[in-house]
Amino acid sequence: MTGPDKNPARMERMMGDYSQYRPLNAADVPQWDFETDVAVIGFGATGACAAIEARGAGAEVMLFERSSGSGGASALSGGEIYIGGGTDAQVAAGFTDTVEDFTAYLKLAGGPCVDEAKCERYGREALAHYQWLKDQGVPYRGNYLPGKVIEPTDDSTLIWSGSEAAAPFYKRARPAPRGHVIQHMGWGGGRPLVDVLEARARDLGTTIVPDARAVALIVEGPRVVGAVVRIDNRDRFVSARKGVVLATGGFVFNEAMRRKHCPETFKLRDPIGDKDDGVGIELGQSVGGEAIHMDQFFTTCPWTMPESHAYGVFVNVMGQRFINEDCYHGRVSRCAVDQPGGKVYLLLDNAHFVQPMDFARMSIAGTGETWDEVEAELEMPAGTLAATMDLYNRHAREGRDPLFDKQPPILTPLDQGPFVALELNFEASYFSFFTLGGLRTSADAEVLDHGGTPIPGLFAAGRCTSGLPAWGHGYSSGMSLADCTFFGRQAGIKAAA
Repeated sequence: MTGPDKNPARMERMMGDYSQYRPLNAADVPQWDFETDVAVIGFGATGACAAIEARGAGAEVMLFERSSGSGGASALSGGEIYIGGGTDAQVAAGFTDTVEDFTAYLKLAGGPCVDEAKCERYGREALAHYQWLKDQGVPYRGNYLPGKVIEPTDDSTLIWSGSEAAAPFYKRARPAPRGHVIQHMGWGGGRPLVDVLEARARDLGTTIVPDARAVALIVEGPRVVGAVVRIDNRDRFVSARKGVVLATGGFVFNEAMRRKHCPETFKLRDPIGDKDDGVGIELGQSVGGEAIHMDQFFTTCPWTMPESHAYGVFVNVMGQRFINEDCYHGRVSRCAVDQPGGKVYLLLDNAHFVQPMDFARMSIAGTGETWDEVEAELEMPAGTLAATMDLYNRHAREGRDPLFDKQPPILTPLDQGPFVALELNFEASYFSFFTLGGLRTSADAEVLDHGGTPIPGLFAAGRCTSGLPAWGHGYSSGMSLADCTFFGRQAGIKAAA
């Protein structure tokens, strides 16, 4: 390492010239405090996978994390990874899933924001990625858990975790369950997943530097050659000979960014993340990276717990249905947030009502021996809600839903009184949410500029990018962990090269 610069005037000038919005020129670096081949910023599942692959390729790797240990949003998740194409768990349970059907579903789930190259890459390589995860020590029991669940409470592996069997998806991609959950008892499998990946990264010789917050990127001409990190309230300068990997998460805790790009999230009150302040996105933009689909976000209110509530009917404040209720709970919730009036109602009959879990913060807004009585308690105009339920029940008895194509067995008449309307209020009920927009990257995890050209030396993956889960209305559980682990790997491979 070179010695420190002794010129106070130059130091003072240089210290004010860089931030997450403005890179530092390498010629102005006073000294290199750390030198490595690949510098990874962020120690969730994305950063760990990038480090594992970069080390496997022979590169020296330093991983900088602003917290005191690993985690990120990955550690707050259920540990579920979206994998298809014919895994051992799918085959053992009797499901046929092809790469073509799996890839088609990924593209449908991306909607208008889809990155087809990423879907095709992951579709082709998902089975190999599944094996890679096992090779790192991630355990899977291998069994199938039937039903409509958010995540297993036992150590089951395979679950339905999206809208695979619901309209319009089932018409264009043969349905199969694709959520693969780490073997772990109870909720919260994300923490043990990150623990496994952290142990592997450490075993391979990754140098971990905690309590180090990314401040700026360092450039030499058009190339990113390092980063500035703040440790003990002092800026340290990191030389990254081969590249920098951004793995810093989304921007759900940056209110200014949300107001600018994603204002609809201010209807909701329960953000999910771990210091997700958008710094990685801003760092990428500071060197010419393009941020895309910044208006997109995921949200869910866990109304499918208890599972019987999935048989209910959703209406808005005007008593109108707006979704086929058999699709993924996040798609239902995202479409609910689009409705007027700040709330929606979940309608249930006596055969399907169970007291909802307390943390969901749903309240009973109306009851009655008939749907007309429920309609009156909700103070809706006469003939609105009652007509909606008459039409729904009449067709459900025939096994069809001409309005939204809800499918049996979840399509069932709600005609066994008494009846109840649960209120899901966007501000009061538990609508958790996180952002989906971020840096535009290639299928090799290269950060791209506005012309689609890779920025030399800069790579990114996970929620600081727009990845596989690009569209809030098409999200499936496990897509974020699939995206961050797979493309985190690509970032590490490409950076090491």
